[in-house]
Amino acid sequence: MTLGKSALLLSGGGARGAYQVGVLSALSTMMPKGSPIPFQVLCGTSAGALNAAFLATQASNFNKGVKQLSFIWRHLTPDQIYEVSRWPLASSITKTLAAAFLRQGHGTSLSLMTNAPLALLLRRYLDLDKVSIALNQRLIETLAITAINYSAGSSTTFFQTSNSTLAGWAQGRKVGVREPITIEHLLASSAIPGIFPPERINDQYFGDGAVRLGSAIRPAINLGAERLMLIGVSDNRQAKDWSQAPTAQNTQEPSIVQVLGQLLNSAFIDTIDQDIAHIEELNQLLSLIPEEQRPADLAHRKTLVISPSMGLNVIAREHLHTLPKSIARLLRTATGNRTENASSAASYLLFTPEYCQALMELGYKDAMWQKDRILAFLAGE
Repeated sequence: MTLGKSALLLSGGGARGAYQVGVLSALSTMMPKGSPIPFQVLCGTSAGALNAAFLATQASNFNKGVKQLSFIWRHLTPDQIYEVSRWPLASSITKTLAAAFLRQGHGTSLSLMTNAPLALLLRRYLDLDKVSIALNQRLIETLAITAINYSAGSSTTFFQTSNSTLAGWAQGRKVGVREPITIEHLLASSAIPGIFPPERINDQYFGDGAVRLGSAIRPAINLGAERLMLIGVSDNRQAKDWSQAPTAQNTQEPSIVQVLGQLLNSAFIDTIDQDIAHIEELNQLLSLIPEEQRPADLAHRKTLVISPSMGLNVIAREHLHTLPKSIARLLRTATGNRTENASSAASYLLFTPEYCQALMELGYKDAMWQKDRILAFLAGE
């Protein structure tokens, strides 16, 4: 009995990507040392794109690759990821944004920060030539990176594959482009709108792939995956009491950073619940059709989801003091000295050892809670 092609899906979320590394660390302890990566398809978006690409370069030894990835995340500092853009922080957020728009008129991209340090970090640790080696050795079949095309407004999945039968696709505003993955693809997929500048690829400009992703699993399905493991980083899968009366704190007029935080949450919130519901409905329909009569392009699909058991905003609030002084000053200005309301936005920018370590520990714990399900998934049960 064939197990079906398996895929690892890593979603986006800036510094929240550290949570995925914790999950992967737990997963690596469940496998024999020296084992190759247990997934044929790697799909990444935003920070998940960086993690997926790194795993692809270390496909021959999953344990070693995860350890190296953990080391990088554990020692990250904000100055390795971004720097405040070229204009000085003004005395008010209004003046700062005005300066940004003026510079945009002179050909400079509108963004609060630049990701030039991230480009240097990726070139230091990522040898993307190893992706081709992994593909040629059949250690993986496909590496896919998703970004948003600012010109066309489409969600574009760039994929590099050893499967000669896989072709690009155009399904409404979902596009698949077959081409080698480069550092530029990774920078584009992780360029949070307004925070980092867009990235140019093939004469068009791209940004963070989570913005118009729509379906987290669609790229993997288009690439032929039947077994999907998803590691999310949004808080939408936690139970909340929406009938609870608002507190004095959340009835205050929101600051611009609070609004930005909610916009980021809306952009990065995953649609895993909806995706899985659709898969379950399709599986039920397929079960009513004799196997020999089922369409060739439809198959039963199995899913496993691991997502935070604790709000990452809450963890971010506990580590706001670790932010660089320049970013902390900007948050104070934008929130009217109510920085406790900035935790949502900060959770995407807190590339500090303390915050990343806390998220990695949470991811490890959440995965170990599902150890039996993970082992069953890997065994194809």
